[in-house]
Amino acid sequence: MNQKYIPAPYVRIKHPDWSREATIYQINTRQFTPEGTLRAASAQLSRLKTLGIGILWLMPIHEIGVQNRKGTLGSPYAVKDYFSVSRELGSLDDLKQFVAEAHALDMRVILDWVPNHTAWDNPLVQQHPDWYKRNWKGQCRPTPWWDWSDVIDLDYSQPGLREYMSGALRYWVQEADIDGYRCDVAGYVPLDFWETVRAELDQIKPVFMLAEWESRDLHAQAFDMTYSWSWTTHTRKIAERSGNVEELYQYYATNEGSYPREAIRMLSVSNHDYNAWDGTEYDIYGDSTEAMIALSFVSEGMPLIYNGMEAGNTKQLAFFERDPIIWQDHPMNELLARLIRLKKENPALHNAPWGAPMTQIINSDLKNIFSFIRQSGNNRLVAAFNFSPDHRTFQLEEVITEGHYTDFQTAATVSLTNNTTMELRPWAYRILTMSA
Repeated sequence: MNQKYIPAPYVRIKHPDWSREATIYQINTRQFTPEGTLRAASAQLSRLKTLGIGILWLMPIHEIGVQNRKGTLGSPYAVKDYFSVSRELGSLDDLKQFVAEAHALDMRVILDWVPNHTAWDNPLVQQHPDWYKRNWKGQCRPTPWWDWSDVIDLDYSQPGLREYMSGALRYWVQEADIDGYRCDVAGYVPLDFWETVRAELDQIKPVFMLAEWESRDLHAQAFDMTYSWSWTTHTRKIAERSGNVEELYQYYATNEGSYPREAIRMLSVSNHDYNAWDGTEYDIYGDSTEAMIALSFVSEGMPLIYNGMEAGNTKQLAFFERDPIIWQDHPMNELLARLIRLKKENPALHNAPWGAPMTQIINSDLKNIFSFIRQSGNNRLVAAFNFSPDHRTFQLEEVITEGHYTDFQTAATVSLTNNTTMELRPWAYRILTMSA
């Protein structure tokens, strides 16, 4: 056969082995503890290890600009100095201690990086004015069309800026031993820059890169994981009853058809964006909350836990002021811990490319019941979700793998055959597992 017709691998980066079965946890350090510091956050690491977290995502740690600041404390995404640790959060030594203690507990740490724009009073404005985009008056300008008046855009057509930003990204891996980055509005920065940076970082150590963007091409040579805003949009439409299960068919069809198997997609019912801007967190899901969280764990993708979710927090956290999370015992903590264990223990649920693809199980109520199987060798998981406000009785018409399964919620043994009849309460779900 002519060699030109043999497909080349699309994804040419290697995910670090420690991301195989990981769940990611976002820390809004300012609100994470009463003290709002890295040192105080370090005291919570053993709790997060017990929960089962694999990757810790720290929101931006750098000094925040004062000029055109929003609120009293400003947005952590208005960076004044890329080589600094905000005095609000602590010191470089505090960050190093946080990372070292996380590593000792077999967790990894990624930093939130803001490459598209800086604060107005970042020294780069005076030192390298040519590194900034300009408006029609020749003045520095915020990102167009957004209400981001506290920041101004960088210009990645400037080689000097690229060299500087690459050096800054390498610095934190080398100096603080961090394990990668979550990159803010990654799609606003040229792809070739990211591909260059990824190769440089991997020469230091295996890193994990998360793009705040939704694009297949970012996976080829730059990012391990991308956002799945569309998953959140589709699931919210179901929760708000402006859509049905067909919303999920749209998402998963596109995910399977457009994205490579090696791509990891981040699934989230909440993060700082939703919480900060529309006044809601995962409570917008209402009665469907538990089912949607469970779906984020058992379908293809890496689930995100936003700090406070395990405490049942549904209040809006202030973004530009101090507003510490109110920690309390809550049933959500045990549910999340059990779902994380399930993901770790069942190879079919591991993150791409290690896990198994989803295969639809045809049922008799396709507009209300979402059902599928994931199978890796002798490890199988069958899931059925009732995404409707009504009690539903339905048949699984094609089980694909018949046999005896264990119910995730009750530990009861359940036999599945073609045409098995099931009943589910409104917004309820069944997760059934089988292993060798």
